[in-house]
Amino acid sequence: MPTETIPQAPLDTRPTPPRLPIRPWLLACMLAGGNALADGGKLIVELQNVRDSAGNIRASLYSEPDSFRKEDKALKIVSLPARPGTLTLSFDGLAPGRYAVMVYHDANDDQKLNLRLGMFPTEGYGLSNNPKVMGPPRFDDSAIEVNAPESRIAIRLTY
Repeated sequence: MPTETIPQAPLDTRPTPPRLPIRPWLLACMLAGGNALADGGKLIVELQNVRDSAGNIRASLYSEPDSFRKEDKALKIVSLPARPGTLTLSFDGLAPGRYAVMVYHDANDDQKLNLRLGMFPTEGYGLSNNPKVMGPPRFDDSAIEVNAPESRIAIRLTY
């Protein structure tokens, strides 16, 4: 039986680069990523005067005046079941900076602040700094400074 010779490609004579150990690099990357998350600030919000347990409490965080009060443009949104009295929620992983918070008691759970005549809230609401509002609330009146590692504010809901 005749044997057939298959031509082979010439051997690569280039030197192979040294292999670096990957585990130390992976560990370093994971630790660096963990520190980046740990460096983010936390804003703890104490909500006062929640009237009852109907629906949810919705809090939205804003960093820009143009997006303020537009929940679909909020930087972060937190929702939790309503409970009478005082509740606490937090926004995590925040860069130091200027923010404003709007909170409302979504009693009918429709994920929006209901208004009478398009202007007057019919559900409980509150803003950071608890400003007295005449007309639409302004970002500057509600703006607070958040610094790492933790900032705290209290918002009183008005019904």
